[in-house]
Amino acid sequence: MDLIQFQRLFNKEPRYRLEQVKRALFQDLIQNWQEAMTLPLSLREELNKKCPIEISAKTFVSKDKNTIKALLTLKDGLKIETVLMRHKDKRNTICVSSQVGCSLNCSFCATGKMGFKRNLEVWEIVEQVLFFARYLKKIKERVTNIVFMGMGEPFLNYQNVIGAIRISNDKEGFNLGARRFSISTVGIVEGIEKLAKEELQINLAISLNASNDELRSKLMPINKKYPIKKILNAIDDYIKKTRRRVMFEYITIKNLNDSEEHAKALTKLMKKPLYFVNLISYNFTRRSLGEGGPTGIFKPSSSSRIKKFKEILEKEGVIVTQRYRFGKDIEGACGQLVAKDGRK
Repeated sequence: MDLIQFQRLFNKEPRYRLEQVKRALFQDLIQNWQEAMTLPLSLREELNKKCPIEISAKTFVSKDKNTIKALLTLKDGLKIETVLMRHKDKRNTICVSSQVGCSLNCSFCATGKMGFKRNLEVWEIVEQVLFFARYLKKIKERVTNIVFMGMGEPFLNYQNVIGAIRISNDKEGFNLGARRFSISTVGIVEGIEKLAKEELQINLAISLNASNDELRSKLMPINKKYPIKKILNAIDDYIKKTRRRVMFEYITIKNLNDSEEHAKALTKLMKKPLYFVNLISYNFTRRSLGEGGPTGIFKPSSSSRIKKFKEILEKEGVIVTQRYRFGKDIEGACGQLVAKDGRK
């Protein structure tokens, strides 16, 4: 939907019309403006012409039906991915993309291998949530959480990401509490600093993946601009201002960053109040609640290796969680389907 056209259209309409439209769009979850029967026919026709709300997408459902991945086609023909993860505790988490492709070229990320196409507009981010909100309505469920861990780096599209969060947080939008949102970043310091000043209490995650700059720079070239110390300094300032916990994502890769020595080095960085580590198996990776799909370069750490790694952290008093794998059978990590679709 063209938000500029939408705004122009409603500048000449009374306030209650806008309220009706938002209710129809975000609460009733209509799929065509003709379904908004509270609106005059002429307005519905104009909205369908200037601000269509149909979403073009292919869906892929995992065998256990807990993960549904959507490949959305944008107005310009470019494609993005978004993922619904259904949890046993009735949470429904939407993992959204913020860019088409990514410029960071992390060595373990399929999205990074696509290169960067463009930033997503506010509505292109919102419609990923809208797509799955409509899907969940059919089974009498609703979206409970939104994570910016899909394609792209959210803090390189900061204004549009925050704009999409504000719409989703708004009482006339999806009415999701601010603490229901999480943003994962490679450590763009300027974005961390901006987020610390926002009134919204959004959760923050840092994609760390190494305990020293040499290794991290090999995995994530952006580390040369934002080394670990610089990121941690920014996080410490963020915590002072917000008093909010920060999650550090750590993808375990066989014989690369999963040794006992790596675990011990990580404990020295993570033994701080309001820090906690989230271990992620490479199979799963960050950009679907992980960094993007596997690139084929690396292999996952064994379960025993991850267990030992976790035990070392816990023994030193570091708070650690381990991420459950979603959607492995449908290439659940972002970037995989777009790449596959492009090869057809």
